[in-house]
Amino acid sequence: MKRIVSAIVVAGLAACQAPGPITIPGITRAPQSAEDALDSYYRTLPEEFYPTAPAGLPLPSKDSVLSRVLVGSCHDEEEAGPSDTLQRIAAEDVDLFLMIGDNVYGDKDGMSYATNQAELDELRESFADLAARSDFKAVRASHPMMVAWDDHDYGANDAGREFPFRRLAERVHERFWGIENMDVGAWPGTYYARSFGPEGQRTQIIMLDTRFFRSPLTATDEYGVTGKERYIQSSDPNQDMLGNDQWTWLENQLQKPADLRLIVSSIQVLPTDGHGWESWSRLPAEQQRLYSLISETGANGVVFVSGDRHASFLYRSETALPYPAYELTASSLNVSFQDTTDEMDSAQVGEGFSQDNYGAIGIDWAAGSVDLEIKNAAGETVRQTTAQFR
Repeated sequence: MKRIVSAIVVAGLAACQAPGPITIPGITRAPQSAEDALDSYYRTLPEEFYPTAPAGLPLPSKDSVLSRVLVGSCHDEEEAGPSDTLQRIAAEDVDLFLMIGDNVYGDKDGMSYATNQAELDELRESFADLAARSDFKAVRASHPMMVAWDDHDYGANDAGREFPFRRLAERVHERFWGIENMDVGAWPGTYYARSFGPEGQRTQIIMLDTRFFRSPLTATDEYGVTGKERYIQSSDPNQDMLGNDQWTWLENQLQKPADLRLIVSSIQVLPTDGHGWESWSRLPAEQQRLYSLISETGANGVVFVSGDRHASFLYRSETALPYPAYELTASSLNVSFQDTTDEMDSAQVGEGFSQDNYGAIGIDWAAGSVDLEIKNAAGETVRQTTAQFR
C-alpha cells in the first residue's frame, strides 16, 4: 500500500510540472498537485481504515435552553491510567462538553515526533487509543459533545495549510467523531455551528477551523524571548487564518439570531503581548478582520473560547469589539508542563493556571451573564470571572 502512495505522490508532483495529462490507474483525470493525487488515493480507503469513537449522546434539541457547558483541550491519549480530569468531567451535570483541540497527540509517539507519513499511521493509532480509554468512554456516555481540532490532532505541530496530508487528517477527524455525514463533512475543513434554545435564550456555538486554511506563521528572530518565544507578528499582506469559504460562512453565521455566541478557536484570540506562541495576534490583520466582522455584522453576545496553551487563562478586552470581549482559555486536560505560570497579557484577568484543568461556562439567562470558570482536576473552581452578554 505504501508503495502505491509513493507512486501517487511522485505522479502528483510530476503533474505540477508536466505540460500534458498523465495517467494513474483508477484516476480519471490528471491531478493538479501531489495533494490532489493523494486525495484520489484517500478516497479509495475502506471504512475500517478509520478509527471511530464510542457512541456518543445526541446533541441537545434546537429548543433546549443551555445553562452549563464544559470545555477542555490538550489530552495525551498515551498517558497511563484514567485521567482525573476526564473522570471529573464525566461526573459533572452539564448540557454539553466542547473538546476543542489536541484531543490526541497524533503527531507523536512517546517523546518522538512522527509526521510526514502519508497514511497518518500514528494519528490513526492515537485516535484508536483514545477510543479504548475508560475515562473517554465515560465522557462519551455522559455528555453530548462538539469538537474542534488543533495541530496535534491535525497531524503536525503548529501546521497550517502547508501540511501535505491535511485531507486525510480531515477524514480521520470527521469519521472518528461521526460527523462525516453532517454539514461539516460536505466541505473542506472541520468548521461548523449549532444553535440551541428559543429566542431570548438562544446559544450559538461556532466551532472554527484554524488549521486547514491557515497561512504560514513568521518565525521569531529571538527564540525564547518573552513575547517572541516562537513566532512574531506577520507582515504578509496575504496572511490568512480561515480561508475565503470559512470567512464567508462565518459572516453568515454571525448574522443569525442569537443571544449568546460562543466562538470556539483552538488557538487564542484576544492575547496580544503576553507570549509569542501560536495565536490570532501572530496574524494581526486576520485578528482585526475577525473583530471587524463581528462588529460589522452586529453580532451580539460574543464570548471567545480557546485551548492549546497548556495553561488556562481568562481575558477581557475593552477595545476588540463594540462591547467588552471575554475569552476563556482551557488547557490542558492531562498535559500540564509546570505547576505555575507568570505569563501576563495586557488583556489578562488575574493569574493563569497551569496544572491539569478544564473550563466551565455557566449561563444565567435572567441576569444576561456567563460565569467563566477554570476548574482543577478535582472540579474545584480556581479562577473565575463574569461576562455580561446583554
